[in-house]
Amino acid sequence: MLYLAQVQKKDILGEISLQLLACQNADETWAILPEQTVLIVPPNCDQNVLNEGMLVLADIGENRNILHIQAATNWVLQLVEKYLTTGFTPDFLQQEAQKAEDWRQSLTLQSQEFSRRLIEVEARREQIQNLEAKLQQEKQLLESSIDQLKTDN
Repeated sequence: MLYLAQVQKKDILGEISLQLLACQNADETWAILPEQTVLIVPPNCDQNVLNEGMLVLADIGENRNILHIQAATNWVLQLVEKYLTTGFTPDFLQQEAQKAEDWRQSLTLQSQEFSRRLIEVEARREQIQNLEAKLQQEKQLLESSIDQLKTDN
């Protein structure tokens, strides 16, 4: 799993660790980690390029072992170029999210109104069918009355 981490150096021993800040989800989104997690960088990693406070991308295995570390500079610059230079500010994204929510609510209301009208149309259709059946019965009754009157005369 890919993590955004900050390099930390530990006391006199010069041990280097990573404080995990965020992790990449399966759907390519990122989540800030709610609790502080620190992992010690093993000696087999190239520790010479890791400076205190540096942001890195760390590929970490299931058993919390560090598989690969790379500087996050290019990744951060890509984010800035892709999202922040084109006007995708947090306010803009919040406004777009609000527009989408408003649109969803509007569609829900329209759907409910459509369903209500459909029920009304069905009820009216049923009333019309009942009236047609009633008129048909009355027509037959009248025709039989007319036939009976003709036979009586």
